[in-house]
Amino acid sequence: MKQLFARPEFLLDVPTDYCPGCTHGIAHRLVAEVLDGLKVRERTVGVASVGCSVLSYEYFNCDMQEAAHGRAPAVATGIKRVLPDRVVFTYQGDGDLASIGAAEIVHAAMRGEPVTVIFINNAIYGMTGGQMAPTTLLGQKTATTPKGRDPRLAGYPLRVSEMLAVLEGTAYVARASLHDVAHIAKAKRAVRKAFQTQLEGRGLALVELLSTCPTNWGLTPEESLDWVAQQMIPVYPLGELKTWSATHG
Repeated sequence: MKQLFARPEFLLDVPTDYCPGCTHGIAHRLVAEVLDGLKVRERTVGVASVGCSVLSYEYFNCDMQEAAHGRAPAVATGIKRVLPDRVVFTYQGDGDLASIGAAEIVHAAMRGEPVTVIFINNAIYGMTGGQMAPTTLLGQKTATTPKGRDPRLAGYPLRVSEMLAVLEGTAYVARASLHDVAHIAKAKRAVRKAFQTQLEGRGLALVELLSTCPTNWGLTPEESLDWVAQQMIPVYPLGELKTWSATHG
């Protein structure tokens, strides 16, 4: 019998610690399938940030480095400069990348560091208790905005991809969603192009993946997928914000 489906070599055979309905596992598989397909596992180094994403070193079958909160782009920069033949990626959540790590990602992008950033946006702090993140939507209730995010007090949602796409050092910036099969397929294509960007030495590549957090949103897994489609995508439009052709003509 021909086997049609198997665990990617890039993923370890271990139980998951993620909450039911969390789409971190889908994002992991996309990264794993892409890197298996590119046949670069033996020379790949991942950098795990603080947050739910810190667990990624338990699942990816490659060399992994832990970074202080928000500092994954800086750590990835050091690894890539010392070992330029390695394929280096960071795996970060929105609380990590867009808040305490905002300076690190902006300056890594400004310098055009040839690394790949997988940015999980679930509009909330996950691991630390469901507090408001820079990406939290207006009116969204969190542990620190029980009446909903008020722009007069907390400002507006930060659109990281749009902000980074205007920097000359970024070569590829895309936003995709993990809420249904069709969008997951598009997300995989974006992840593949982000790693191809690095292999060709074009500059920093970032893929933002709209993800779920059923536990902290107070929704069922099914409701969470609908919430991404109905509430997040209007605020965070999908698509390629910057491509090779836009950078190099």
